[in-house]
Amino acid sequence: MRKTKPKKRILLPDPKFHDVEVTRFVNNLMLQGKKSIAYSIFYDAIDMIGEKMKDSEEAPLDIWKKALENITPQVEVKSRRVGGANFQVPTEVRPERKVSLSMKNMILYSRKRAGHSMAEKLAAEIMAAYNCEGAAYKRKEEMHRMAEANKAFAHFRF
Repeated sequence: MRKTKPKKRILLPDPKFHDVEVTRFVNNLMLQGKKSIAYSIFYDAIDMIGEKMKDSEEAPLDIWKKALENITPQVEVKSRRVGGANFQVPTEVRPERKVSLSMKNMILYSRKRAGHSMAEKLAAEIMAAYNCEGAAYKRKEEMHRMAEANKAFAHFRF
């Protein structure tokens, strides 16, 4: 590559939980630069999870982290052109991309959910992912299934 790699930007931890991962999630959740609204949506969703899952001994933030972990894909398929034919080649996902994919899938499928406020929809998606169900979890399973089906082309890996 001719150009130098861009410097990795350092994210500041969020004000309530002092967690960098929460800031990253809120940055993905944010629309049109409205970060304070994104923070309020996330915190409201976490509060709703705390109310709905009182019987669980885990903290709401731990539930959110476990839900993210449950929908994090390990492998994905990438298109690779070899000799005039396109092959879906299964590849391992880089650690940075794993987190990014799981966060973006959770946000995408919570936006598509039925509900009144975004906080409600996000809370519902987080609880579904925590219980290994819901659309985001299904998406991860689909990615793994695709990789498994195309593992014969793994030798085309680049």
